[in-house]
Amino acid sequence: MKNLYKNILVGVDGSENAEQALQRAIQFSIMHEAKLHIAHIIDTRALNNYATINYNYSDLINEETVNALNDYKNFALDNGVKEVDTIVEYGSPRTLMSKTIPDEYDIDLVIVGATGLNAVERMFIGSVSEQIVRQASCDVIIVRNEHENTEPIPRKD
Repeated sequence: MKNLYKNILVGVDGSENAEQALQRAIQFSIMHEAKLHIAHIIDTRALNNYATINYNYSDLINEETVNALNDYKNFALDNGVKEVDTIVEYGSPRTLMSKTIPDEYDIDLVIVGATGLNAVERMFIGSVSEQIVRQASCDVIIVRNEHENTEPIPRKD
């Protein structure tokens, strides 16, 4: 049972809940000696609204995302995960996190926070985590709240 999971996917969006999910994913990766895939999905629907205002906005988002993912990757490696991969995708977080990325990377466990940054969208069409639970063909863990052993993830700003 030690190596039940080989590829673990965690979704991060910059929210505190997502960082807690990352910490839980680190624990599971170490426990199962699994590769950790840290993914951030840039929702293209939101990006299209800003593209007309400033064409450099997508470059800024991508640069900030890559920097944050590198910080998360280093944190995971520093805490004992042996192999870490970062993924940046553009599109629907619901589809990419529930189907596309798990299929492409042979994911057998997805870990996400119960809530992310987009409360308005969640109110109207449901959360990304709800969609992942319904659509994923692998196990899913939803991290709902802070646990005693979590610490802030250091970030270079």
